[in-house]
Amino acid sequence: MDRTASDRGRDRDEEGRARSARPRDGLGRPLPYGTEGVPRQPEGVVRTPKETLREAQRLLDAGMPFHAHEVFEDAWKSGPAPERDLWQGLAQLAVGLTHAARGNTAGGARLLRRGAGRLAGGPGSVAAAAYGIDSVGLVAWARGLADRAAGDGEADGADAAGVTRPAAADPADPVDPVDRVAPGTVVVDAASEAPRLRRPDLT
Repeated sequence: MDRTASDRGRDRDEEGRARSARPRDGLGRPLPYGTEGVPRQPEGVVRTPKETLREAQRLLDAGMPFHAHEVFEDAWKSGPAPERDLWQGLAQLAVGLTHAARGNTAGGARLLRRGAGRLAGGPGSVAAAAYGIDSVGLVAWARGLADRAAGDGEADGADAAGVTRPAAADPADPVDPVDRVAPGTVVVDAASEAPRLRRPDLT
C-alpha cells in the first residue's frame, strides 16, 4: 500500500485503516505510549439485541461508557434500518455520559439531549419497546443528567446530585495538562451515573 507523507508514522490496523494503537483509559482518553490502558472493544462484532444490551450494561456499570458506545455502534451498523434510531440514540447517551465524566459539560449535555430525542418517540421508541428497553426511564435520566451537568455551581467537591466541581489544579501536579479539568467544571462519576437499559420488571 502506498502511503502519503501525512500517513507515515500513523497507527494502522491489519487492513491499513487508521486506528490509534495508543493506550486509552476507561473513558477513552489517550494515555502515554507504554502505559497499560484498558483493552479496546473489538469492532464489527455482530450481536443479538439481548447480547448488545447485556454487554453495554456491563461496560456502563464498570464506568466505561466510551466502550459501551462502541457496542451500540456495532448494533446500529449491523442491525436493520428501522432500529437505527434506537442504537444511535443509545450510543449518543453513552458518549454523552463519557463527555460529562471527562468534564466536557457542553458536549456531554448536548449528546445526552440528542440521544434522548431519538428515544423519546418514533422508530427509536418502537424498537426499544420490542427489546424491553426502558426508553421512558432513559430519556428522563439523560435529560436530568444533562440539566445537572450544565448547571451552575460554585463549591468544590461533590454536590447532592453526585456532580463534582474540582478545585484549581496544583501547578506542581505531574498530571498531563490535557487531562486536567478546569476549576468549576462539572464532572460526573460514570459508574455511579450508569443508567439501567432495560425496564425494571425485566431485570
